[in-house]
Amino acid sequence: MPSDKDLKRRKIMEDANTPKILRIAAFSDGAEGGNPAGVVVGDKLPPEEEMQRIAKDVGYSETVFAAPQADGWTVRYYAPKEEVAFCGHATIALGSVLASQNGPGVFRLNIKAGQITVETHADGNTTLTSPPAHSTPAEPALLQAALTLFGYEATDLDPALPAAIANAGNNHLILGLKDRRTLAKMSYDLAKGAALMRAHDLTTINLLWSETPRRFHSRNAFAIGGVAEDPATGAAAAALAGYLRDIEWPHSGDIEIVQGEDMGARSLIYLHAGGSPGEGARVSGKTRLM
Repeated sequence: MPSDKDLKRRKIMEDANTPKILRIAAFSDGAEGGNPAGVVVGDKLPPEEEMQRIAKDVGYSETVFAAPQADGWTVRYYAPKEEVAFCGHATIALGSVLASQNGPGVFRLNIKAGQITVETHADGNTTLTSPPAHSTPAEPALLQAALTLFGYEATDLDPALPAAIANAGNNHLILGLKDRRTLAKMSYDLAKGAALMRAHDLTTINLLWSETPRRFHSRNAFAIGGVAEDPATGAAAAALAGYLRDIEWPHSGDIEIVQGEDMGARSLIYLHAGGSPGEGARVSGKTRLM
């Protein structure tokens, strides 16, 4: 049987080998709101099974892992159930951590969806530049399945925002609604939502209401990640920026998104869509340590 000294030594060794996990809320509204992410920065990435275990233990919608490499940082994102190619709010959280450890600047990130950057600013904002953003109209069968999932009718949709699949590293179904009250009452069956997202390779379903051409209210269904919705979704915001550019929405390139308000976690996301087809979007927000 191990002695007390042996148990203490083993505990010290286990603690030394356990990655330090920071918990950061990204896209916060001052000292409130935002979407929590786990952030792990180390000399090298843990094994895949270890990253998956940590993400499950942390329990947030995503945990990001980063390690230095010659031309920047190797980065991976894990939801509690599976790896994801790109996560915007976790990237913003990571950027704030890298700045606190290395000083402010631009950090080059090599992710599964390609190469992106994240940078910090003197005003407290952190900005990511997303993978290429593009969109295609949603197939009628998918649109009808989504309407059925949420209990909507076609008359609930805003014809100025036609349903589409938008992508900036992940696929997101965009549904524009005509009425703020319809958005506020969003509800759906989690298991059916996850099945629909899995069948159509969707990361979220982005429900939107346009208060003005440059200010949107959003709710992001994230059943495939095991939660009903995210309070702030940077990847979906980047995809939305590309979609708005593609449909020639009159926003002059700059957009503010209010998300999470209906779930008591008001979050603010700021977008700038590049003018060229397929160009990545710039997504900005503040962070707070949890």
